[in-house]
Amino acid sequence: MAFIFSEMYDWYRDLMDNKSDPRVADWPMMSSPVPTLALCIFYAYFSKSLAPKLMEKRKPMDLRNFLVVYNLFQTIFSTWIFYEYLQSGWWGHYSFRCQPVDYSNNPLALRMARTCWWYYISKFTEFFDTLFFILRKKYQHVSTLHVIHHGCMPFSVWMGMKFAPGGHSTFFAMLNSFVHIVMYFYYMVAALGPKYQKYIWWKKYLTAFQMVQFVAIFTHQFQLLFTNCDYPKGFMVWIGLHGVMFLFLFSDFYKQAYSKRREAAAARKRQAEMDALASSGGQYDAVAVNGSAKSANGKLLQQNGHHLYQNGKELLLTNGDLVNNNQGACMPILEDG
Repeated sequence: MAFIFSEMYDWYRDLMDNKSDPRVADWPMMSSPVPTLALCIFYAYFSKSLAPKLMEKRKPMDLRNFLVVYNLFQTIFSTWIFYEYLQSGWWGHYSFRCQPVDYSNNPLALRMARTCWWYYISKFTEFFDTLFFILRKKYQHVSTLHVIHHGCMPFSVWMGMKFAPGGHSTFFAMLNSFVHIVMYFYYMVAALGPKYQKYIWWKKYLTAFQMVQFVAIFTHQFQLLFTNCDYPKGFMVWIGLHGVMFLFLFSDFYKQAYSKRREAAAARKRQAEMDALASSGGQYDAVAVNGSAKSANGKLLQQNGHHLYQNGKELLLTNGDLVNNNQGACMPILEDG
């Protein structure tokens, strides 16, 4: 057993000391993966367990002004990172077909490496997205998808930063930075208040916009499976699989959100029909599927299983209309959901 641990440690030291990029060895957070892993694990625990317990007996905080400033900062930060990726290579000598890593001390190569490091740091500043949701008790936004997305990115970017800070896979970071410019700008405008809502009519396209990003990422990465390119295949596959995983996760989220919106719209339509009938002098103002409701003349309508009764007389439900056997009056019925 001691021999196995010794071999594993030797392998780890060889990986960290001899296989990594020596240019970044002494940069903050780059000497070991432990701090990054520890922060990611704590983030997940804090988001899903500790923080909700700490906020359980506290009131939601009003952070509107702070959110405007925070999202403005994130918009500017993402814009600067995107610009640096362009200036370091993607707006010039980088190839979209195959781009090896330049491990030299060339000024542009070092600029690209520094940009990668700042992108890595940005993954930690994004943890505040979750914190602000929790402080405002908007737990519905702290979904498993949200925590997975934010929780695994710092370590994934650390790996790329440690071994390949430049080259082909920086395309995903550049594209992701551009997406974050749009996202944080939207969040900033939304935080300004209701009178600015008319300027973010494009909200409904944001999830689709993110999914297009993931398709572009894995397509760009996996093209190297069919070409001879001097770029680490392991990182190409690693980043490509991230694109595939997040595409499926966001796609499932999009379908669920769309389904809920459709159900809510149908419920509003049914309610509007009932309100219209009631205002037009129909005999019954409302019928409750769960429980009971009073009609316009004060008589009680009750439900027993799938049957409705008025003063002991059964009311029939036919194609969504409520029909009184004895009086012949009818109206649409509003069901739960």
